[in-house]
Amino acid sequence: MCRLEGKIALITGGASGIGECTAKLFAEHGAKVVVADVQDQLGQAVCESIGSSNSIYVHCDVTNEEHIKNAVDTAVKTYGKLDIMFCNAGIMDPNRPRIVDNEKVDFERVISINVTGVFLSMKHAARVMVPARAGSIISTASVASHIGGMASHAYCCAKHAVVGLTKNLAVELGQFGIRVNCLSPYAMDTPLVTRFVGIEGEALENVTHQLANLKGVTLRTDDVAKAALFLASDEAKYISGHNLFIDGGYGIVNPSFNMFKYPENV
Repeated sequence: MCRLEGKIALITGGASGIGECTAKLFAEHGAKVVVADVQDQLGQAVCESIGSSNSIYVHCDVTNEEHIKNAVDTAVKTYGKLDIMFCNAGIMDPNRPRIVDNEKVDFERVISINVTGVFLSMKHAARVMVPARAGSIISTASVASHIGGMASHAYCCAKHAVVGLTKNLAVELGQFGIRVNCLSPYAMDTPLVTRFVGIEGEALENVTHQLANLKGVTLRTDDVAKAALFLASDEAKYISGHNLFIDGGYGIVNPSFNMFKYPENV
């Protein structure tokens, strides 16, 4: 079943990781996709894999309002409308656990891309969705939007802010039939995470699985893409202002409280 048949989606950070996987999945389900990113070669390769009849690439630095405006306008000019905005672009700063070792320039860059970039993406999506009185705006938050100790100070701060933006905008745009939600995944093997922790592939998955609450399954980018597909589709027509956790229960666990441990042979 094509769950996004006839829909037009714009995905920031669509050239790799969660964004790339989501762009391909949205296209499989009938959407026309605008891939927006600063990684031109990778972004164009994603569009080539999807097919030129179903996708276009737009160079877009989400901290530049003119770039965001152009991406949205390109989607509308090319396909006639914008149904789905997935504010997915984001970065992490260097892994420095102690606040005294953190640099102001790194903190401000994370906030600029992960918060201001989401704000600008939401703003210009709303600009074209409000007159249409329909649309779905989704942002990528993180399990770090709910608990501390998962990432850097800047990243944790930024993802909490994304949830705040989501809630505030859901209140504003509900009167126009526009839904606003965000996704909060646990750690997985993406370029963003591998740069932060310094390992990748199976080694990274082994570490995240060892620390995870839900055993026997490993979180991957397609799991997050499927959650985005649900929120973008009409199946979620009455879901707005929601932060959907894709974390296997990690965010509700106190790891120092082990009363539910079972014997090895159970």
